[in-house]
Amino acid sequence: MARLIVEVMLKPEIHDPQGEAILGACHRLGFDQVRGVRQGKRFEVEIDGPVDDATVAAVQSLAHELLANPVIEDAAVHPA
Repeated sequence: MARLIVEVMLKPEIHDPQGEAILGACHRLGFDQVRGVRQGKRFEVEIDGPVDDATVAAVQSLAHELLANPVIEDAAVHPA
């Protein structure tokens, strides 16, 4: 069994209110050196068989069809 990681992030041009709320909390907690936060999602996908180019492409397709909204989010797939 193999595992692939899918990381989903809002596109840079999309407003991220949750990231801004986290940034505000960082400053309230004394982490003044933090200049920006973007919130995202991480998925671990377990698959049968080896990780090859076809498998990565299939999981990328899964990410764009199910795990991310391609209008406002980018998805990156990489081995665990």
